[in-house]
Amino acid sequence: MSLPSSVPKRERRKEARPRELLDAALALFVAQGFAATKAEDVAKHAGVSKGTLFLYFSSKEDLFKAVVRENIAGQFSEFNVALDSFTGTTEQLMRTFMTAWWHRVVATRSAGICKLMVSEGGQFPELADFYRSEVIQPACHIIARVLARGVQRGELKAMDTQHSVYTLLAPILFLMLWNSAPSLSGTLALDGQTFLEGQIEVLLRGIGVQTQAPSSTLVPPGPPQ
Repeated sequence: MSLPSSVPKRERRKEARPRELLDAALALFVAQGFAATKAEDVAKHAGVSKGTLFLYFSSKEDLFKAVVRENIAGQFSEFNVALDSFTGTTEQLMRTFMTAWWHRVVATRSAGICKLMVSEGGQFPELADFYRSEVIQPACHIIARVLARGVQRGELKAMDTQHSVYTLLAPILFLMLWNSAPSLSGTLALDGQTFLEGQIEVLLRGIGVQTQAPSSTLVPPGPPQ
């Protein structure tokens, strides 16, 4: 026989409501878009009243920001801490971070937020500014740290880090948009991890320092006899 929980059922339910509301909001924002989603729709999806929703979130915009922080932006502090203690090579670092981002964000419903911001960001400039400061800029900062570390270790070529961050950001954004838009991808949905591994190979060939001459290097011909 299991022991009763020390927290009353009603209190446990109350503590779970913010998470339930965020899950409901994420599902509806991704499926319907921000403009088409009403606060009462989110409340109904979560099984509570509209008034209950506004006990936790002051507006639909506030709810959207909480969804982004909970599902995407909250990852960056952990990634920065992991980067501080990482001791492997740049190749290992790229694979580790891009694989983690795939599993935590790109392969989840959260990836649809990126598509939502592309399609509706122009209508809601405040939310677009929020997404830029909470997601895009921190992501670029982490990528810049990865590249600068690789250059410092002699594993990457010297580069303009400010612009080179997009070489890593571009395939991630592409994958998030592609797999979130079935009307475009159709039957061409990509296996994200395989795609990202291929992109890392391409990137390392382009910006990585060659440790030995490629086997296909041509030997200049000698002088004519």
